[in-house]
Amino acid sequence: MSAERFSALYDEHHTAVLRYARRRAGADSADDLAAEVFVVAWRRWPEVPAEPLPWLYGVARNVVANHLRGQGRAERLAARWEAEPLTPVPDVAEEVAARDGAYAAWARLGERDREVLALIAWEGLGVRQAAESLDCNPASFSVQLFRARRRLRAALNDPAPSDADSVSPTVLEVSRASG
Repeated sequence: MSAERFSALYDEHHTAVLRYARRRAGADSADDLAAEVFVVAWRRWPEVPAEPLPWLYGVARNVVANHLRGQGRAERLAARWEAEPLTPVPDVAEEVAARDGAYAAWARLGERDREVLALIAWEGLGVRQAAESLDCNPASFSVQLFRARRRLRAALNDPAPSDADSVSPTVLEVSRASG
């Protein structure tokens, strides 16, 4: 292929191909579509006939059709996106505040209350097993558990002190590690 022959083809037929693309696809994309037609002509140079304009129109028809199909897909996708409701992003501020309140309430409990509650809630022990681990009888443990739960509930409902000095370092370390 000769660059001069291709340049001559381009110079002679570019305006006609550009007008065709503009009529079929609009002014916004006509320049790109006309350029694509000549890229195809460059790649398929041996197939370009002696009378090239009808062949270039055929290529332009295919290039424009592909463009319009793609544009239709993009519009349908955009419409589908607009039609779908946005999934609300959860506000974690309340969750963080509740967690911080729980840490503060836990820190205000006595060591024995924390141990009693932890054996049941976190370790998953039953009353008998927890009582055995604390070396007390199940009835006594049940009373301790009842009172620890009541104190925890009161601590959760009572506004926590705002200064960090009232929270034990252990609770602060746990909250930082899990946060």
